[in-house]
Amino acid sequence: MVLTGNQIDLFEAAMPRLKAIAYRLLGSASDAEDAVQDTFLRWQSADVDRIEVPEAWLTKVLTNLCLNQLTSARARRETYVGQWLPEPLLAGDPMLGPADTVEQRESVSFAVLALMERLSPNERVVYVLREAFGYPHRRIAEILDITEASGQQIFHRAKKHIAEGRTRTEIDQAAARRIVDEFLTAATSGRTEPLVRLLTADAVAIGDGGGKVPARTRPFEGAVAVAKFMRSLFTPNQAARNLLGGTAEIHVSYANGLPALVVTVDGRVIGVMCLEITADGIAAFRNQANPDKLERATRQWAATDHGEPVLRIN
Repeated sequence: MVLTGNQIDLFEAAMPRLKAIAYRLLGSASDAEDAVQDTFLRWQSADVDRIEVPEAWLTKVLTNLCLNQLTSARARRETYVGQWLPEPLLAGDPMLGPADTVEQRESVSFAVLALMERLSPNERVVYVLREAFGYPHRRIAEILDITEASGQQIFHRAKKHIAEGRTRTEIDQAAARRIVDEFLTAATSGRTEPLVRLLTADAVAIGDGGGKVPARTRPFEGAVAVAKFMRSLFTPNQAARNLLGGTAEIHVSYANGLPALVVTVDGRVIGVMCLEITADGIAAFRNQANPDKLERATRQWAATDHGEPVLRIN
């Protein structure tokens, strides 16, 4: 079927929301792009004139495509090398979607995206559509072909699972930047004690190398262990130089709504470390170093003005 200009406009108007939904469901920007493209192909072959509510139709098609991907992704994650973390989205990326409420901002954070891996596919869909996009339970039930009561039960179960595994991280941006600056000063001091004071007692450090770059297969846990790791990470040595392949520049930025350190070498993003900062200190470092998951970040980095680095490691 050949789409009219108006029908193409309808899809393009819905595309930002579809991409934001797909990213939250899949944790991968590239997979989200594919899901939206497949949704367009189905829109193109449908009898569009008979579709009464295009937005609802498109959301249902996209959701079903994502459900299929989530099922296969579970099998892939079982053989994934090391820790799995989402593909990072840098500040300003339209795929981040709405960020007006605390719930919307949290739904795209590394912490919550990682926690959503524990949910069943249906739980993840219900949680994302309700918590991040405010869909009525009736609409969600229609999308998943379940009863409204079942949808409400699924949502409460999913929300409980997420709440049990996370700490709210909403803090003032100026305060967050101050803590990041203090962390960098402590990390480059060569001493462990200043770092320990900035961390929560149960702090963790998680790295995703995807088997492509060296990364510990198990998280560092506890303030002392994390502090020692961070001290070594920010201390120049020959092994690090060989691994980096050049001078690493570190910028303070935001990724997935959280303060982040973006590490580049010759303009290529080689790491995005999100810091989970609470009122008690830094609770988690989640570092995405898998080059397959940094291609989008590198493209966006090259297209934006990010100023001078706060630190160089050579």
